[in-house]
Amino acid sequence: MQDITKYIEHTNVRPTATTVNIKKLCQEAKKYSFYAVCVSPIYVALAKKKLLKTNIAVVCVVGFPHGGSVTKTKVIGAKQAIKAGADEIDMTMNIQALKDKNYNYVHDDISAVARVVQGKKVKVIIETGYLTHDEIKKAAQIVEEAGAHFVKTCTGYGPRGVRVGDVQLLSQTLKQIGIKASGGIDTYKKVVSMIRAGADRIGTSHGPEIMKSLNH
Repeated sequence: MQDITKYIEHTNVRPTATTVNIKKLCQEAKKYSFYAVCVSPIYVALAKKKLLKTNIAVVCVVGFPHGGSVTKTKVIGAKQAIKAGADEIDMTMNIQALKDKNYNYVHDDISAVARVVQGKKVKVIIETGYLTHDEIKKAAQIVEEAGAHFVKTCTGYGPRGVRVGDVQLLSQTLKQIGIKASGGIDTYKKVVSMIRAGADRIGTSHGPEIMKSLNH
């Protein structure tokens, strides 16, 4: 049995998430010693407070979920998140610009955020479900060149979740940066398959259920 706890970013970025939900998220992350929690900007300070004196990171989404906001908005969002206590930023790539083959814009959008986060890790969500095989490769190359630290597969709000093939393709394409697999990962079997395919992190809102399943 593989120890998966240090891969898991326990996530609640639902539009209906409340203070009570985020407190529960943090409590569960502490119970299972997950790597991180991933929350919306409004809950960064709360999560940071609840996770004081732990090694659990606070991850904040920026430009989420569709990535279409202008670069300045993403930069301000990232700055605010870091100020509130975020340890890592998960920003959504400008999917529209990538589809339009406006690769310089995509690069500069990511690079601008990577420059302002004071050395914190930046993961870029490329939303693989919207992309062709070649677009996934191109997006991954741009993310790496722009100075981010991870490619993240999905928001959970796209047309589909992550597939093993997505992670395998990213693993073959990327040279130096990590892979966060996310989107529909709700069983231990799926977690392990993503790690074996090359994932360095797992984003899931099903961490507790996955852990409980191992005891049955």
